[in-house]
Amino acid sequence: MKLHFRKAGEGKPLLILHGLFGSADNWNTLAKRFSEKYLVYAIDLRNHGLSAHSDDWNYEIMANDVLELINDEGLTKVNIIGHSMGGKVAMNLAFRNPQLIENLIVVDIAPRYYPPHHQEVIEAILAVDLKNSASRKDAEITLRGKINNEAVVQFLLKNLYWKDENNTKILAWRMNVDVIAKKIEEVGQENILQETNNLKNIKTTFIKGELSNYINQSDEILIDEMFKYVNIIEIKNAGHWVQAEKPEEFYKVICEILD
Repeated sequence: MKLHFRKAGEGKPLLILHGLFGSADNWNTLAKRFSEKYLVYAIDLRNHGLSAHSDDWNYEIMANDVLELINDEGLTKVNIIGHSMGGKVAMNLAFRNPQLIENLIVVDIAPRYYPPHHQEVIEAILAVDLKNSASRKDAEITLRGKINNEAVVQFLLKNLYWKDENNTKILAWRMNVDVIAKKIEEVGQENILQETNNLKNIKTTFIKGELSNYINQSDEILIDEMFKYVNIIEIKNAGHWVQAEKPEEFYKVICEILD
């Protein structure tokens, strides 16, 4: 699949992969800063953002989409940042194509299985009556009635847009809600593959939020076993959305890795 992406800057190629329910837009501010030093590709993964929707959706397929983009752009060595789901896509790409990766940067996710834990969010999304919502405010009220976390509500609202249907404007989700809801189990799949030995020579950094529980002590042991050249960096007072909660600290860490 040809993915939608935004390209800016020059220098070392830096690919950015968002997490579940996200898009390249979530990275606009940081991508702009990174583009002052690097050639940045902010990418919408399939079923998200402005990339196409498809019933086929798993980590191998998403990694192949990114590989297609790399080949289309004629890139030979890339640095890649992947947050959460995007981190697992990045790892899958690295497992299968280690020769393409200069730096693998995984943000607040481990290469293990995670049980489904997005049901509340999915139920809230499906509860929004898009065709009968007169305004974004209607959708916001529905989401807020189902989700207590205001940051998550605002994050989801960024996925809403107005589209024309039979000469009438109606609200729609950028993400493929039906497929994500149906295949949410795919998001939790582990990334421990037979190609694990391919990771031995990839320079890898895991960035975790101090307040997040996505990377725990046993995960750190697993990471050390799987990767040879690996560093785990904790950003203080940050939760799962490390890059959004502590953007300055995150920016400095990435620049230190790449430089």
